[in-house]
Amino acid sequence: MTSLMKNENKKKLIELENIHVDLKSSFETINILKGINLKIYKNESVGIIGESGAGKSTLIMCIAGLELISKGKILFNNVPIHNLKEDDLALYRSKNIGVIFQSFNLLPSMTALENVNLPIEISGNFKNNKMAMELLTAVGLKNRIFHYPHQLSGGEQQRVAIARSLISNPEILIADEPTGNLDKKNSEDVIKLLFQLKKDFGSTLILVTHDTTVAKLCDRIVKIDNGLIVK
Repeated sequence: MTSLMKNENKKKLIELENIHVDLKSSFETINILKGINLKIYKNESVGIIGESGAGKSTLIMCIAGLELISKGKILFNNVPIHNLKEDDLALYRSKNIGVIFQSFNLLPSMTALENVNLPIEISGNFKNNKMAMELLTAVGLKNRIFHYPHQLSGGEQQRVAIARSLISNPEILIADEPTGNLDKKNSEDVIKLLFQLKKDFGSTLILVTHDTTVAKLCDRIVKIDNGLIVK
């Protein structure tokens, strides 16, 4: 059975239709995405690969509602999100999206526990220390709960970031080069953990990576080149 036939039996979660992103200045317009069409299905893992500057990060930031599109449509569960106002976009992100960045993006003045709780506090909900502690335990940081980022290794900081991305139990996990700042051993550990948690939480994983070995762990690989899908 082909990949396409398998996907036809799955629930469509995200659909991108003719997505364009143009960066305009007083001198020129740079076309970052040039007509992306893509369907992503519930519970699958998708590896996004391509050269630096191809448009990978822009693509996933559009899905996350963190980058505005210039043209096209983005549907989540068949509901348009591309034309939402900022408050509604923030609600969409807080309920449905967990993002893991290459640079960890932890607040240095907050403990691991406080960093994990941050997304739900920003969304106006009460912190959930029990859930945050369970997540930190799940990522192997039971004894680091009250440590600050400067007291943690790079691999440990990324584990905190992964725990933080799961605090709202999102349908979609978006990881943008999550091992880019880690050594080989920590990279392997983080990727293994990410796929295990994706399975445990029943999330859909969208993973941007330059490592084709990592991409091959995904159910499907999408290659971006010069703002277009080529594979």
